[in-house]
Amino acid sequence: MIGFPWGGLAVGLSCLVPLAWAALAAVGAAWDVPPWQQLFADPQWPKAQMLSIGTGLSATALSWLITAWLLSKSFPGPRWTRLVRSLPPMLAVPHAAFAIGLLFLISPSGWLLRLVSPWATGFAAPPPWLTSQDPWGIGLVAVLVFKEVPFLLWSAAAQLQRADVGQRWTRELQVALSLGYQPSAAWWQVVWPQLWRRLWPPTLAVLAYSLTVVDMALVIGPTSPPTLSVLAWQWLVDADAATNAQGAAAAWWLALTVAVCAGFLWLLRGPVARLGQSGGKRGGQGGGQGGRLSGGQSGRLYAVANRAEPRVAHQVALWALLAVYLAVMLALLVGSVSGVWAFPALLPQSLSWQGWASVLQSR
Repeated sequence: MIGFPWGGLAVGLSCLVPLAWAALAAVGAAWDVPPWQQLFADPQWPKAQMLSIGTGLSATALSWLITAWLLSKSFPGPRWTRLVRSLPPMLAVPHAAFAIGLLFLISPSGWLLRLVSPWATGFAAPPPWLTSQDPWGIGLVAVLVFKEVPFLLWSAAAQLQRADVGQRWTRELQVALSLGYQPSAAWWQVVWPQLWRRLWPPTLAVLAYSLTVVDMALVIGPTSPPTLSVLAWQWLVDADAATNAQGAAAAWWLALTVAVCAGFLWLLRGPVARLGQSGGKRGGQGGGQGGRLSGGQSGRLYAVANRAEPRVAHQVALWALLAVYLAVMLALLVGSVSGVWAFPALLPQSLSWQGWASVLQSR
């Protein structure tokens, strides 16, 4: 057969065969009873399971709430434009790198404590505080929220910046304003029920990632025990066959946990879409703006009306998000070249390129 893509077929088979073999092995491991007995008998399993569920659901809920609030205070108008422009640099930061940088900031010997030591705290040595790898997973929830909020905002921007959707919703917002609704109430009444249906898949992705994250949990998550995803990964890379099988069972249990939590989120789709509709209040703007306006005119009118509402908290939240990312990147940059750095000195006493040299030599 002349012209048959033998090369493409070979490449496809080289990828497909290992994946199919791994999938069959995983399915076979799910029906093996002893690994399940080992998993449920492991003393770490109950708390690790609760940690995974607690951190995963908390991170998803907080990320979603912050995203919805930022959207309600910014779209449409110049604030939304500035917010969208700030998203790509935040999305470009790798998850594990962000966790490491945040660890440099909040650890007992981190920059935040160095800034106020010893003149305000009296600490001449790092205190025994659980500001990272805490047993409740608070640090893990924090890094997940900081990483997932930009992702959800970017997912929303993909919908709001569409010409057919964004302009139509902006005109609908102007109609709500002409009926006397305040800008925030109009947003929750008009845009949110339509936007939420489009944000359901990204929110589900955030939930699945938060429940199964390994790299960030290894850096800043709890350790005794760790989350179930970390336990499953540790068991799966173990050389012992029985422990490896236990890891496969834990992975299947984690997949079931994701499915159950996703089903719970599916049941909440209706109430979430109606969030804020019962609290919509009309202002005193009357109905004298009922004429037909273009998308640009209605967007400008909504932006003017939106500026009349309090915006201090929105601006503080946006600048705080940007400041955390900038501080994390600065901490990574300084940490990559720091040599001797005794506490509580704010800057390292010496610089070293050994870390960069090791990375370059390992390529």
